[in-house]
Amino acid sequence: MKKMKKGFTLVEIMIVVAIIAILAAIAIPNFIRYRKTSQMNACISNLTAIRDAAEQSKLEGHGVADADLFGQDKYIKVKPNCPGDTTKSYTVTDDAEKGVIVTCQGDPGGDYAHKLPEDKAATGGTGTGG
Repeated sequence: MKKMKKGFTLVEIMIVVAIIAILAAIAIPNFIRYRKTSQMNACISNLTAIRDAAEQSKLEGHGVADADLFGQDKYIKVKPNCPGDTTKSYTVTDDAEKGVIVTCQGDPGGDYAHKLPEDKAATGGTGTGG
């Protein structure tokens, strides 16, 4: 009686490797896109919080400098960094015409721009759209 050898053939292993490669080719670009979108949304959330803190500080008669906004007894305890580039931070300026402007130094631009959308708080409008 002949003994049968157990195991996988080369063709079976190649098919499994090909299936894994196809799944990776689909999953990796989606993962990168979702990661960039998540970083952009976190950065926009930081921009909104800093802008709101700066406007509150300005209303209370303080400035909008980092010393007025960030600290244990200030509006925001720790100054955040951009999630997309943790070496970059945020710049707060007080424009006489536009009001408080907060910008991200780590803004990559393009489809994943780290910018606040134009809304009623940024433009001083009513937000009714008409």
